[in-house]
Amino acid sequence: PAPHHTTFLLGPRTLLPPPPPPFPPSLSLALSLSLSLSLSLSLSLSLSLSLSLSLSLSPLAEITHKVYFDIEIDGKHAGRVVMGLFGKTVPKTVENFRALCTEKKGSKFHRIILSFMFQGGNFNLGDGRGEESIYSEKFVDENDKIKHTDPGVLSMANAGSNTNGSEFLITIVKTSWLDGKHGVFRKVFSGMDVVYKVEAEGIQSGSPKWKVIIADSGELAM
Repeated sequence: PAPHHTTFLLGPRTLLPPPPPPFPPSLSLALSLSLSLSLSLSLSLSLSLSLSLSLSLSPLAEITHKVYFDIEIDGKHAGRVVMGLFGKTVPKTVENFRALCTEKKGSKFHRIILSFMFQGGNFNLGDGRGEESIYSEKFVDENDKIKHTDPGVLSMANAGSNTNGSEFLITIVKTSWLDGKHGVFRKVFSGMDVVYKVEAEGIQSGSPKWKVIIADSGELAM
């Protein structure tokens, strides 16, 4: 005999067909996982796009120049660090650093402190004394709106307000206590693995275990 299908009576003239059979458990699980994965991927792409747009549209962090350091540790090549410079926000600071990168070679990082930062850019004595700028004198702070929010931020090392020369520091961690005191002008674009290699040569007193130098430096095409 033909199978009997039950209909559900909701009112005098309203009839509904029987509900469809449920999906097998394995198929239901597969569909659920697929939907979850799709939602997760969509959310990830959305967040990634939002972050990219946020960074690219920020006028303060717009990169106008790229420069590089080739680092040597104890006479051995350690790798290259590429940095993006914020020329529209701090033009005088960026031009000073860009020019020194293309003209000066062989300076050392004379101060390296674990879990904090390392400092270099002294082309005369190499120990934090006698630094210079391309302007033949100390120059003023330009902007304090860019913060030390991440590892790999580069800012000016100085002796107080408006005493910028050639020395700079590269942070290893977020260093918000430096905000407003040391002007941020660039960020590591690539080569954070090399930054951490340099950090590993430091101790809490700041004296490097081995000689760490900028063997070569220069400007890269955008």
